[in-house]
Amino acid sequence: MAKQLSLLILNASVAERQAVKSTLSRLNVFTFLEVADSQQALEILKSQAVDVIITGLNVGKIDGWRFSRMIRSGLLKTPKNTPIVLTPPIYCERIAETTARSYGIDAVLPFERQDMLPQVLANVLSTHLEKSSRLDLLLLEADSVKAAKIAEQLQLNFACTHVANNKQAISIYLQQKFAIVLLDATAAYAGAASQLVEEILQHNPKQAIVTIIDTKDANHAEQLLLSGVTDFIRAPYEHSLLTKVCDHAARREDFMVSYAEFAQKVEQLSQSQNRYKELFSAHQRILLHLNTVVLEFDQQGRIRFINPAWEALSGFGIKQTLSKALSDFCINDCKDKLLDTISSILQGGALQQQVEVQIIHKDGRAIWVECRLQLIKNSSNAATITATIDNIHERKQAELQLRHLALHDTLTGLHNRYYFDQQLNRICQSQRTYGDIEHALIYIDLDHFKIINDSKGHQQGDIVLKEVAQLFTANISNEHLVCRIGGDEFAVILKNMNLLDAHLIAESICMAIEGHQFKSAEQIYSISCSIGLTQITAANHDPSECLKQADIALYVAKSLGRNLVHCYSKEDANHNTLQAGLEWGHSIRQALQQNQIELHYQPIWDFKQGGVAYFEALLRLKLDGELIYPNQFIPSLELLNDTYLMDQCVISNAIAAIAANPELNQVAINLSAQSFLDERLLPHIESTLEKCQVVPTRVIFEITESASINNLAATRAMIEKLNRLGCHFSIDDFGTGFSTFNYLKQLPAQHVKIDGSFVRDMLNDPIDLALVKAINDISRSLDKRSVAEYVESKEIFLALKEIGVDYGQGYFISRPVPVEKIKHQLQKISENKTFYEQPPS
Repeated sequence: MAKQLSLLILNASVAERQAVKSTLSRLNVFTFLEVADSQQALEILKSQAVDVIITGLNVGKIDGWRFSRMIRSGLLKTPKNTPIVLTPPIYCERIAETTARSYGIDAVLPFERQDMLPQVLANVLSTHLEKSSRLDLLLLEADSVKAAKIAEQLQLNFACTHVANNKQAISIYLQQKFAIVLLDATAAYAGAASQLVEEILQHNPKQAIVTIIDTKDANHAEQLLLSGVTDFIRAPYEHSLLTKVCDHAARREDFMVSYAEFAQKVEQLSQSQNRYKELFSAHQRILLHLNTVVLEFDQQGRIRFINPAWEALSGFGIKQTLSKALSDFCINDCKDKLLDTISSILQGGALQQQVEVQIIHKDGRAIWVECRLQLIKNSSNAATITATIDNIHERKQAELQLRHLALHDTLTGLHNRYYFDQQLNRICQSQRTYGDIEHALIYIDLDHFKIINDSKGHQQGDIVLKEVAQLFTANISNEHLVCRIGGDEFAVILKNMNLLDAHLIAESICMAIEGHQFKSAEQIYSISCSIGLTQITAANHDPSECLKQADIALYVAKSLGRNLVHCYSKEDANHNTLQAGLEWGHSIRQALQQNQIELHYQPIWDFKQGGVAYFEALLRLKLDGELIYPNQFIPSLELLNDTYLMDQCVISNAIAAIAANPELNQVAINLSAQSFLDERLLPHIESTLEKCQVVPTRVIFEITESASINNLAATRAMIEKLNRLGCHFSIDDFGTGFSTFNYLKQLPAQHVKIDGSFVRDMLNDPIDLALVKAINDISRSLDKRSVAEYVESKEIFLALKEIGVDYGQGYFISRPVPVEKIKHQLQKISENKTFYEQPPS
């Protein structure tokens, strides 16, 4: 069985630890770790993480409050937002609420109410967030230097929001709740401070306010307090004093309410003790009004006594109920369980037993109840059974909710990865033992879902995922298992199914998703999916191997063009290479997400002006101290459909470098075919230019000829948008796409790059030379500038100059260099006399 949620129980009492385990063990959701001392617990959490913590208060030298503070520090192996439930022996609501907030505790439940743990844990597991013990503080200080110093002094205890004037203060105060307002009321700002105090107290008379004053006048301080200010501090002051004053002021209201509440609890206890004898003597009256149902059976197991609580619970009257068996009121699935329990007691089993069953209310609904049964013998040794019945429907619903949360994806309602792993292990184990039935495993990935999620927003992405989940359930029968295992990835275990039938189901899923129209506020659009399929058989029953095979098959499907099903085969010649490529691609993706890149810049020479015209930005990745070049990682990124992430990084870093380095007068940036038509591209370019304050004319974008002719109309539209923005554009590797020169007329690009394969051999191959001249002539006739790549020798340099090519790029002119070496490289270029020679006549 797969690993369950791990729960650490920290409690000095063995009995209390056992009570918690007894309450939760029936859920079959948790595995338990038990410790009696907080230092033992910390030793465990230094080396391993847990999913939930339940702690008592007196648990060693480090009490439950401070133990929780250690969790929230983030210093342990367990995450700092691990859910924590505190179970103290005594409980006052406001004290518990206030202290729990200070120590980042999710819930406080008195141990006497430990039966509520399933419901509390269900709420905590579905809502827990990042915890912080810092209180929110609004700081009004016109002097920004002073404000920064104050915020630094208070940062351990308070999250400071700084404003410089009254208008800002009131605007933010009305939008957010603050534990305390701290304002400068020294002589220079006294008037404004008084006005702000008045306005804030009109909105919230109980708001804690501390003022900083610089007067020794006691009357002034007294007036501040009379106006409603909580406390004041006189400048100059000690750092520790400011923190102390603010902390006391912020918690004043909590402490006052807590003390009053505690006093009320003491008074209630005293009154309870005084009434004890009176309550004891009135036990019959209590029985009549008790919410718990109390009943007694006769020798034949029929009800001979029952109190009025039964009518409130079941809707049936007492007269209707007497002389009937309790099992008559149970649903069919529970009758045998109740009768077996009663029979066990009568036949010498445990004298006291309990059982949970569902009874049918008079209105037809089923209610979960807990029956506690006990054997009693009278003076003549005749045995009878008494029982109590409590309504546990709410608690049972919480337990079901908790089990559902543990096994289901909250967004789509499908089973989650945890449940998937459980079931896959179980089926593979069954195949290992019996192996007479075939099953199938399919892996599904939505094609280009990331584009929808990022461009339309996560809310629209969530809607798409919900609709996809509905399509799965509509096209796959209930006997099979459908799971969402993360992001836009799904897995299906098709039980008792051969490969052909599994392939047909997978194809029907592809068709259903492709044929479905997904709607957003602005448009209707379609998506597709790629599916990898493998079999689970007697010979192939290892869960990890099955997952690996389905994953490989999925990415083969993607590499073959997407929107199709691929069955895993051992004869796949490329599967080992593909698997290595996938693993490498994930490493590259992580490096890009962490911005582990370095751009090198290669100068482009202007033959006519005799100088460097602009630079081309060339990407390198930094992995483990080494530079990785594009040909080593771009194929893997294309396989993972993540080239937009690469282009996004290059655009951001290149434009930032332009802003920081005047020598980069103009820079060419390469774009991949995949991201060039991505609707997120243009907004990213616009926002980056605006953020870095870079003039768009300093940027040239490049795309290869082969990529642009795949969708000529869309390419033209995107180039026009970039031109309107002010950016220039270049067609890279021209001549390799076997297109006509007429194709150039349709693209409003300013530059055409002559493919380097022609330039490299132009002095030895007359056809290559003719092509270079032709591309240059056509470019000029279309009012475009020609750029020759692979200028690797003096002879090629001078020949290009003589032909009349506009620009040259290659190692003879300069290798690509990091941005910090550009000045030095420009100096070397200026000292090279060859660049200024006239070509031979």
